[in-house]
Amino acid sequence: MIRQFRFAGLVVAGFLIAAQSAFAADDPAGTWLTQAGDAKVKVAKCGGGLCGTVIWLKQPFDTDTGKPATDSKNPNRELAMRPIIGLQLFESMRVDGPSRWSGRIYNADDGQSYDSHISVAGLDTLKVEGCVGSLCGGETWTRAK
Repeated sequence: MIRQFRFAGLVVAGFLIAAQSAFAADDPAGTWLTQAGDAKVKVAKCGGGLCGTVIWLKQPFDTDTGKPATDSKNPNRELAMRPIIGLQLFESMRVDGPSRWSGRIYNADDGQSYDSHISVAGLDTLKVEGCVGSLCGGETWTRAK
């Protein structure tokens, strides 16, 4: 009787681990390294959607001033002074299909926001795409270890 119970317990544990792995493959939550390897973005659920916040920069300080890197390309002078670390990149990112979310993404490289789609392409791969009209470009982020 005890052996049957242990076996049943192992089977249930196996199913739970498999279900958790399948869920994780579709879940973008976590920390992602950008394609260029110059930033890490923490993706988390917030307000019924997703938030993506810069949590690490390869070069966190401005080389000219020695001060923390700021959103200097932003056309709004007040926003141009905010630090890049802590900057929220995703806006209104909502489910748009299996393993896919749509909303807006902020690009600190040019200070503009774009229509965007992100999709989980595996346990360690996130496709990030931004579009202006019908012209789209994107990159692949990898899960940070």
